[in-house]
Amino acid sequence: MAQLKLDLHPIYNNSKAIDQALIDLFEDAQFKKIKTLEIIPGKGSGQLKKKVLRFMENSDIKPLIKRIDKDSKNFGRIFIYLK
Repeated sequence: MAQLKLDLHPIYNNSKAIDQALIDLFEDAQFKKIKTLEIIPGKGSGQLKKKVLRFMENSDIKPLIKRIDKDSKNFGRIFIYLK
């Protein structure tokens, strides 16, 4: 099963770059018809993970999502399954 992966470690302190990276990830997934996304916000304080989850509530993004799984074995990883 093909999936796209986005590691946010390199841009953790740049809010605009994070938003753009997430937008690009969803556009790339739609273009390539990929249904599984892996986003790595890292463990840290949890603020970046919260930002990513808030982004998923965006009215343009939310309709594309079937399910969001927070990895139970790795707090710093999120899987998004698209419709």
